[in-house]
Amino acid sequence: MNSPQSDSVEKQAAGKKSTLVSVAVNLALTVGQVFTGLISGSQGLIADGIHSLTDLVADFVVLLANHHSSKDADEDHRYGHQRYETAASLFLGVSLLFVGVGMLWSAGQKIVSPTAVGQIEILALYVALGALVAKELLFRYMLIVAERARSSMLVANAWHARSDAASSLVVALGIVGALLGYPILDSVGALVVGLMIARTGWNFSWEALHDLMDRAVSLEEHQKIEKIIQSTPGVKGCHDLRTRKMGDLILVDVHIEVDGNETVQVGHDIAQEAANRVLASLPILNVMTHVDPV
Repeated sequence: MNSPQSDSVEKQAAGKKSTLVSVAVNLALTVGQVFTGLISGSQGLIADGIHSLTDLVADFVVLLANHHSSKDADEDHRYGHQRYETAASLFLGVSLLFVGVGMLWSAGQKIVSPTAVGQIEILALYVALGALVAKELLFRYMLIVAERARSSMLVANAWHARSDAASSLVVALGIVGALLGYPILDSVGALVVGLMIARTGWNFSWEALHDLMDRAVSLEEHQKIEKIIQSTPGVKGCHDLRTRKMGDLILVDVHIEVDGNETVQVGHDIAQEAANRVLASLPILNVMTHVDPV
């Protein structure tokens, strides 16, 4: 298994590459959607183009966090800077939540007070469908990279791209509805997608907030760490095992029980071996051990 340092370098490279791809796609979509919206008379397409532009802010936040989280520990951050990723995940989650709520509000207003829709050119539908395909492909690419790098921040940004695909779907439905004379379809679709985006944003925000508050790892991971320690030769038992998240890495504190008749050196070596086994088995940043004689 790779060390946390090598994993961090690989994660930074993967995150930078996928985010730069997202920047390029969003720039192209912004120009294409706004220009086509202006010449075709589609306000929805213009709005979706502006939405693509705002996604660039999220991309640059990810690039910033990706850069800072890979920095080594310093005088002010003794455990490193991995929580930049958690903070970025929280920002992206809140952004998704606001986008979803905004779509719900806008759709509700249109349903309560429908307005007349002007004639829209068919070109707007083609561009909206093209944007939908591009954003869905971007989501799938970014999610594969994020899961391979095991980065919750990159996963959040990938789902941000999926929310953009959903908004493009709403725009496409709205254009179809306008072409067929049923503009209410735009509002109904926006309500459904708005709920999906808001729910995703809430989940990411809630997860990131818990991680910032030193949430422990899952029960399965806790039991795996405990089993690894107890199976180490010389370990008689362990107690007070505590864990907390540091970005996508884990900090571990544990009391290890060894034979009280052994020397301090032997006790130290046993604890070090247990720590090394844990470090080699899970994405662990540090294992703090305390030796108890029994």
